[in-house]
Amino acid sequence: MLEPNNYDIAAIFEAREAGRFDLHDRHLNEQMVRVLRTIGYDVGFRRGAGQYLYDRAGARYLDLLSGFGVFGIGRNHPALRTALESVLDAELPNLVQMDVPALAGVLAEKLLAKAPYFDKVFFANSGTETVEAAIKFARAATKRSKILSCEHAFHGLTFGSLSLNGDEIFKKGFEPLLGDCAAVPFNDLTALEGALRRRDVAAFIVEPIQGKGVHLPSPDYLKSAADLCRRYGTLFIADEIQCGLGRTGRFFAVEHWGVQPDMILLAKALSGGHVPVGALLTRKDIFDKLFNRMDRAVVHGSTFAKNDLAMAAGIATLAVIDSEKLVENAARTGERLLASFRAMTERHEMLRDARGLGLMIGVEFGAPKSLKLRASWSMIEAANKGLFCQLITIPLFKEHKILTQVAGHGSHTIKMLPSYVITDEDCTWIENAFDKVIAESHRVPGAIWSLGKTLIENAMATKRAS
Repeated sequence: MLEPNNYDIAAIFEAREAGRFDLHDRHLNEQMVRVLRTIGYDVGFRRGAGQYLYDRAGARYLDLLSGFGVFGIGRNHPALRTALESVLDAELPNLVQMDVPALAGVLAEKLLAKAPYFDKVFFANSGTETVEAAIKFARAATKRSKILSCEHAFHGLTFGSLSLNGDEIFKKGFEPLLGDCAAVPFNDLTALEGALRRRDVAAFIVEPIQGKGVHLPSPDYLKSAADLCRRYGTLFIADEIQCGLGRTGRFFAVEHWGVQPDMILLAKALSGGHVPVGALLTRKDIFDKLFNRMDRAVVHGSTFAKNDLAMAAGIATLAVIDSEKLVENAARTGERLLASFRAMTERHEMLRDARGLGLMIGVEFGAPKSLKLRASWSMIEAANKGLFCQLITIPLFKEHKILTQVAGHGSHTIKMLPSYVITDEDCTWIENAFDKVIAESHRVPGAIWSLGKTLIENAMATKRAS
């Protein structure tokens, strides 16, 4: 086979796409390849447009993961592509390290217009980098070291953010982690005040809606938590890396509860899906504690953080969100889907709950009451906790062309994070597919439980190998 021109990336993709699994098996993460082959997700996606993916055969899929929330405005939005092309065509003086880039100032201005109680923005390359920056800002601003997070939280996988991660599977093998980090239960104000009372906590970082499981706060939790933080001199940080930028039907998720944090962390959808970018929004008094003298002007930063392509992606993404009224669409379609899923809980005994805001939705399954179903459920759960959800996600993918996944390790919740551009026709697609697959899961024996036996065999083989 002739090797394509190294500058013709589309030709390289065309020539090597069919062998992507072999390439990853040899040179990258072969365990991920094993996972995808085991569950049959090896269709070979060739193109993405808006909320849809297309495989080698040209079949269309509805993507309810959107790159874990990255493609808020959809894949390959033409306005975003135009913005990025204009940066390359203009030959801008990118990353002049003894200068300050104009586009970073413009993007910061536009973000701060959405949160007028803030004054400053710090840019990073990703969500986890933004969390790392927040740790440093908090320690510098308060002269305290302890960082408090919530159990079952997810704030990233680099060292500092991993230390705040509430899922032990991500931490195992990497200890000891960053010192002076602690966790309290989500939605527990008594535990929070108990942790703050010593006045040694620099910051309390919390996801307004926990991504792992899509857990919502009680109506008074976030506002009361912010009040407690201010009483004890602790900074209140809202991690909106996944739930921000319109996903919940408000531009910032904290707007649902009338909260003004000391920092808001953003990433994922701000990139438009093309150029990674993270942003920390805060007040000037906090910002100036880190950058307090000219000799400390570079005390924290990141080489690529304010690059022109990332800034252009952020500017264009905000423009698309506003011009296409995508926050409003997320609120409307999300309300419809939640109503449909809640109605399904009345029809299907293993579907226990449907929760979320906007287009951040979780549907939770639980043990059935009927004897025949309970025996099958117990068999699946004994093999691997949370395995039942794969009996839903796999047929959704194979039979209904819907891509989604469980909300976390050992979880009984399937999470949906579709692009904000989904339509009423897409909602009907989702509703019909879930209803049919869930109904099939309540038939024993049935095709879904035959799939379950295969998954059990694979799970047991994995346990023996480990």
